[in-house]
Amino acid sequence: MSSLTITHEDPFEQYYFKEEEQQICGRPVSPITKNYDENYPSVVDRFFTRYYYLKTSGGKQAPFQVLYHSNRICLICLAPSHPAFAEGIASVNFDVGNVDRSQNVVKGKAKRGGMVLQADSTLALLTTEKGNVYKIPSCIRGKLVEVHTELIAQPKLLEQAEEGAGYFAILLPKIENCDDIKASLMTHADYEKYVQETSNIAVDEAAVAT
Repeated sequence: MSSLTITHEDPFEQYYFKEEEQQICGRPVSPITKNYDENYPSVVDRFFTRYYYLKTSGGKQAPFQVLYHSNRICLICLAPSHPAFAEGIASVNFDVGNVDRSQNVVKGKAKRGGMVLQADSTLALLTTEKGNVYKIPSCIRGKLVEVHTELIAQPKLLEQAEEGAGYFAILLPKIENCDDIKASLMTHADYEKYVQETSNIAVDEAAVAT
């Protein structure tokens, strides 16, 4: 009986990267893969400054993150220590009762027609798996450029996305208000101190309870 050899060719093999020696002006150039750095700064680290905003609801404080770009664009996100992450995120709704933020429409470079929001204006309502509802504030005074409508169908993106990708909305403050806005927010150092202090309080309360 003759043996039958079956080979499975990879249809994508021709598209795989193959390291080849390259030269520019007669000089050898190292492949770009050799310059890969696992610790290369993230998009947020390179282009944004981290600020934070605290909102008190039901006697408790919930922290939010404002990623401030050099071009004034601001991304409104949950801060890493927001309690919604521990409770599990169930849904996000941009219909805040008197208005549906997802219907916001802007036109042109000047972003005409966008809703003008105050720092304490509600952007969205977030419901956790424990049934708690958190109001997501605008955090800054500015014009609403865009809301992240994908969160309506996929609220778990907030838990899975990289920093900055899980934003609720994009706001654009006026140039003349930028300095006051930055001064009103917590810096990253302030936020880290706040997280440490709240953690210590939680430990003390747990010790007293036992």
